This record gives sequence, C-alpha cells and structure tokens, in this order.
Amino acid sequence: MHQLRHSWATMAMMQGVHVRVVQERLGHSTVAITLGIYTHVGPTMQREAAQAVAAELFA
Repeated sequence: MHQLRHSWATMAMMQGVHVRVVQERLGHSTVAITLGIYTHVGPTMQREAAQAVAAELFA
C-alpha cells in the first residue's frame, strides 16, 4: 500500500498536478517531504524536460 502512495505522487506530478496539491493529498507537512521522498523522476520526465529546454533554446 505504501508503494501506491509513491506511485500516485509521481503520476500526479507527471500529469502537472501542482506539488502543493500533491503535498496536501498525501498529508505531508512540507513540500520537501513530498518532493524528496515521495516523487521520483522517470525517463519520461527527463526526456520532456530536455525537450522543453531545447524548444526554448532553439525557438
């Protein structure tokens, strides 16, 4: 069940849910807990970040 919380947090962030909303839904006292422990960066997030920066650089 605990792993489901991590998965939900990561998927919510990938879908653009604001970190404060994720924090509140999980009942964390700080955003640092949510970001540092519960969310994980996956390959898709890395690729999208690189594409976003590249698009801005070469626009």
